[in-house]
Amino acid sequence: MSASLRAELRRTNFAGRRVSLLEGALVVGGVTVLATRTGRAADAAVLAGIGALGLIDDVWEPRQRRAGRPVSKGLRGHLGALRSGRLTTGAAKALGIPLLALGGAAAAPGPRRGAMVLADAALVAGSANLANLLDLRPGRALKAVLPGAVVLAAAPGGDPRDESGRRLGLAAALPALLALPADLREHGMLGDAGANILGAAVGGAASRRLPVPARLCLLGGIVALTLTSERVSFSAVIDRSPALRALDQLGRRPAPRPEDTGPAMGEQR
Repeated sequence: MSASLRAELRRTNFAGRRVSLLEGALVVGGVTVLATRTGRAADAAVLAGIGALGLIDDVWEPRQRRAGRPVSKGLRGHLGALRSGRLTTGAAKALGIPLLALGGAAAAPGPRRGAMVLADAALVAGSANLANLLDLRPGRALKAVLPGAVVLAAAPGGDPRDESGRRLGLAAALPALLALPADLREHGMLGDAGANILGAAVGGAASRRLPVPARLCLLGGIVALTLTSERVSFSAVIDRSPALRALDQLGRRPAPRPEDTGPAMGEQR
């Protein structure tokens, strides 16, 4: 890898340590390759598109910040910029990921009904966004994604829809498991690219493996958490709960002393 590309992918995280977005790019590649095992070209194409939108956002937004241009944050900020005639990479994701998810849901195996196609697409897009919202501390998004991915991959099932869902779960579980050590050691980070594609793969697996009531309940929870995140900091909630804080810090490096780190650059986890 060239020095210029390595520099482009370097970030300073919340603790002032240098990390690389190469982790996220490798996760995108791994998930996409494994998704081809579902036997449905649309699955790999949709996930690759979601990963690509995230990677563009990862690379382009810091360039805008360095150039002194305004950078919108949060769903409301990106949609506000769009209303004023400015297309941000975040707004491109907010539009592009649901459209890709809709195409994937429409092409999924099994009988399709209009309302459930929309609900399944929302489940995929919402899962992608929620995983990204959680990627603010080392290992946090991976700890949220991995259990669901493993369960969806391991649960037995025989029909084609179940089998493709199982393989989507596996496509998320293996790259997430491989990425976890580097993420916890703060050598790398998922970024939007890695978090979005892992969340989307788990959402896609859930849309094929879970019964309709469970899918709708899961979607309702994701929507509630997403709306809450616009006003409430997940990190603050986790820090106030001893159980959540212990889980969040499990396997992580100790926080550095203030004198050991410089100021963090940009909004990194």
